[in-house]
Amino acid sequence: MPHRHTLAPFALLISCAACSGGPTQAPLPVGGYRFATLPCLTLAANSSTTDSAEYLIVAQSAAGTPGYHSAFQLRSSAAGAATFAQLQPALAGARSSVAAQFDAFLRESGRSVAAPAARAAAMAASVAGAEGVVTAPPVVGDSRTFMVCATVTCSSFATVTAPARIVSGHVAIYVDPAAPPGGVDSAYLDSLGQIFDQRVYAVDTSAFGHESDIDHNQVVAVLMTGVVNAMVKSEECQTAGYVAGFFYPGDIFPGPNPFPHTPGEVMYTLVPDPDGTLSCPHTRARVKELLPPTLLHELEHMISYNQHVIVQASRPEQTWLDEALAKYAEELGGRTFLPDSTPFLSYADGDLYDASVYLEAPGDHYLVTPTDQDLGDVGAGWLFMRYVVDQFGSSIPRALVTGTNATGRDNLTLHTGMSFATLTARWALANWVSDLPAFNAPPDLTYRSWPFRATYASLHAQDTVGRFPLPFPLVPVVTAGSPVSLSGVLRAGSGVYVRCLQPPGGGAVTLAFSAPGPVVLDPLVVPQFAVVRIR
Repeated sequence: MPHRHTLAPFALLISCAACSGGPTQAPLPVGGYRFATLPCLTLAANSSTTDSAEYLIVAQSAAGTPGYHSAFQLRSSAAGAATFAQLQPALAGARSSVAAQFDAFLRESGRSVAAPAARAAAMAASVAGAEGVVTAPPVVGDSRTFMVCATVTCSSFATVTAPARIVSGHVAIYVDPAAPPGGVDSAYLDSLGQIFDQRVYAVDTSAFGHESDIDHNQVVAVLMTGVVNAMVKSEECQTAGYVAGFFYPGDIFPGPNPFPHTPGEVMYTLVPDPDGTLSCPHTRARVKELLPPTLLHELEHMISYNQHVIVQASRPEQTWLDEALAKYAEELGGRTFLPDSTPFLSYADGDLYDASVYLEAPGDHYLVTPTDQDLGDVGAGWLFMRYVVDQFGSSIPRALVTGTNATGRDNLTLHTGMSFATLTARWALANWVSDLPAFNAPPDLTYRSWPFRATYASLHAQDTVGRFPLPFPLVPVVTAGSPVSLSGVLRAGSGVYVRCLQPPGGGAVTLAFSAPGPVVLDPLVVPQFAVVRIR
């Protein structure tokens, strides 16, 4: 658990002089790092008369409460020759999409029907009473009736009766008879079925555990229907995006459910519509490209909901961590294609883009997001989960999903044995130093699966539409010339990046958190400094 503190003076973090008196510690060696959930930080004077010193500083919130934030000021005081530039980051506005908003709505709807503790016993009895029921999988031609969200707020539902067109391994694919003609044929659906078994189901169940089977048919149903296409009007697609597919948590909730739903494990997707008769156009090829990452993402949500709500009779995973795991699932599916990097990157492209939105302006985004309606927040989650897996091994996602009723920060602490403050501090530093040229990053501060600088440099070089405008999206403010004076909002799990350059003989410098004006900085935001010496 992060340490909750007051704004009292504290012993220095890296110092030959304390923030406000106190013991003295030696300066950090090159490659050394430290952090503490404390309101100020002193950098030692540079004792060299010939070499400059450089530090990366991340001023962040180590709060583990979704959506927690607090206004803050970050100011510096300097002695001798060491001075800082004023922080004037060009902060990007929040980038969202209708798909992200709908995904957030679905996670919240799953939370609203999840059983409170008082209903856990009744729910467990419901599951136990059904365990002995076994039915055969559907066969091609069997019809099933589905209740499908018809809007992004599920304010209305459409009734769709569709035949099973393909039953393959762990999936039955149903196609709405009202779908535009010529969109899919048997070969197309056979290919999707194989991709689901080999690139979706096998990957997700290995990484996260298993889905429920409350309809006892031994398969996951996928309904391809134009109802999903029509959730977003054609004029909105270019600016707000569209919904490619979803899982509705109410479908598998085993207790009393007052909402319209289709009892069973179902995922809903759009259909090919190259002429745009339902909404914006979607070619056969584009739908086939979209569906595997979408199904990987949504199947993780289905597995997580089953494991937390049905198996553990507990609450769903917190939205931010569930979304981080689902984004990680997309990447895992792509990795099944390696060493062929082209399909791999087609699966991971959304993850890389969302992460770039975060890195461009980390101070504008949450890691511990309450809603997942901001692409930068989602990108932070993927980066964080990627870092956690790289540090703790590929078994950690399954441990986070199965066999635990812990959620969020507590879930991570339970399975990593590390406080959330430590995890977020190390992750924040890794975002800059992991593959920093001419720097030997400590193993604790590295991504082991991605050379992000080389990856983003390549994406930038190939970019023709402005999706990746910088060779590396994270650009810390560099100190030089005048004191630091920054005000803004500290958002849970995230923060702002500063490169501190000390000239030869530069004096000690202190950075301090405070609240704007007479307001007291809320200690529940857990202000934290993380520092690593670059040279």
